[in-house]
Amino acid sequence: MNTKKRRNWNALQASNLRQALEWCKEYARSRHNRSIERIAELMGLADHWSLYKWLENGRMPAVLIRSYEAACGIDYVTRWLAASSGKMLITIPSGRQLQDADVIGLHSGFASALELLTQFYAGKADVAATSEALTNHLQQVAFHHANVQKHGAPEFNFGEESHD
Repeated sequence: MNTKKRRNWNALQASNLRQALEWCKEYARSRHNRSIERIAELMGLADHWSLYKWLENGRMPAVLIRSYEAACGIDYVTRWLAASSGKMLITIPSGRQLQDADVIGLHSGFASALELLTQFYAGKADVAATSEALTNHLQQVAFHHANVQKHGAPEFNFGEESHD
């Protein structure tokens, strides 16, 4: 029986640029079985040694951030850049119908954030975990807010097949 807890990749919020770069790499390895060499190839780099250097010192050229995140399949660097500037990002919703899992996720995110907030003010939770939970909850609420506004005029979703 596998007792190892699965990492919730979407709930993570990096605390620095190097961590964001590293988590992107770990996600690519874990979810897509991509090595540094494969990530560099997908980015169009001539060799992977430059990528190793940028991951080590946290100084990736800004023009390569999007291709790095695309090759890894997740956008921790973009999220960190926004958060470090005091901004919050939300995924732009397409105005799709609400699923039961959406409400359950929103509720559990709120419960988790509220529990950590209560523990924080009692001196029993740390700043990083509490801040991460609150940020995740605010992003979920903002997503649903935008989804409600777009619900009347949903966008075309070319990625899903119609089963009519």
